Amino acid sequence: MNRLAVLNFALLSLMLVATNSLLAKDITICRQGQFPVGGTTIQREGTFNPDTFVGWAEQDQAGQSYRCDHAFARYQIPANAKNMPLVFVHGYGGDGVCWETTPDDRPGFATLLLAEGYPTYVLDLPGRGHASRTSSTVTVEPVADEMFWFDIWRMGIWPEWNEGIQFPKDSLSVSNFFRQMVPDLSNHQLDVPALDAMAKRIGKQVLVTHSAGGFPGWMAAMRNPEVKGVVAIEPGGYVFPDSEIPAPLPGLTGGLKGVGVPMEQFLELTKKPIVIYFGDYIPESNATTLGGSNWEVRLKMGREFVAAINRHGGDATLILLPEIGIKGNSHFLMQELNNDVIAKLVAEWLDMKFQK
Repeated sequence: MNRLAVLNFALLSLMLVATNSLLAKDITICRQGQFPVGGTTIQREGTFNPDTFVGWAEQDQAGQSYRCDHAFARYQIPANAKNMPLVFVHGYGGDGVCWETTPDDRPGFATLLLAEGYPTYVLDLPGRGHASRTSSTVTVEPVADEMFWFDIWRMGIWPEWNEGIQFPKDSLSVSNFFRQMVPDLSNHQLDVPALDAMAKRIGKQVLVTHSAGGFPGWMAAMRNPEVKGVVAIEPGGYVFPDSEIPAPLPGLTGGLKGVGVPMEQFLELTKKPIVIYFGDYIPESNATTLGGSNWEVRLKMGREFVAAINRHGGDATLILLPEIGIKGNSHFLMQELNNDVIAKLVAEWLDMKFQK
């Protein structure tokens, strides 16, 4: 091996060591696994004939079953685990991978919080990822839309990045990020039942939600006493008491309306600590881009939501990261270059609320 090859090998070795040293703590995992949760079984009428080749026609499926509409969970339990599991709920267009890794292959949010001692359960909601066997009839078409999402998720206006963005901008990371997207084969009415089933399966837990996963998170928190709190990262929608729904907020992507629920149901949220995090590049008013407008209204409605909870005696906080000096985050702040800083904030909040 010549000197240049030796030098290159040494540099590669140092890079690997650095990559594997990103976690400040070693993690000892005492148990890990995976399981489906919730769902239903479709049973076709008739008698199963083992000599019949299965086909699309229902008569060819006579006597056979089809298990579907479940979620799928992957879990890791660290040694000396803290007594409050975290259940990670992804948003639209993806699955649980968004919590497990980053586009540039650093430790993901679930791993970072595992290192803080919290058991982690990462979900694929029904119709996504490992839970893609559903009862829905859908057509999947190859819609070229990545530049649209680049704007909606506040990375910039393609091909220009927002100044100071924390997202890894190299071409491989961008490709890896968009390859995380999965077909959506669900009608979304199955998300809340799946979270209900998860609550019954593992007992007490804190939901950690993102984007479109935020709304089913509120519903599950109201319905299940096992849900002890919620960490919501840029939730897509909110609930309010029927008599206190704020005025709809107009916007370039259709605006946003609060969803009314009975006061008795809403008050369940006042019994559980809640924290909401928003990233950067969100205008306070008069947004001129699709992405800016989409999250301007969600930030404003989030403040109304927090005020409603606290008005009724609850414990809710909304943190806009730039206001506390953490700048440059897009909608996927849990996957960006400073995700360890944000995970540490979340861990400190969890410790304060649940490890007293």
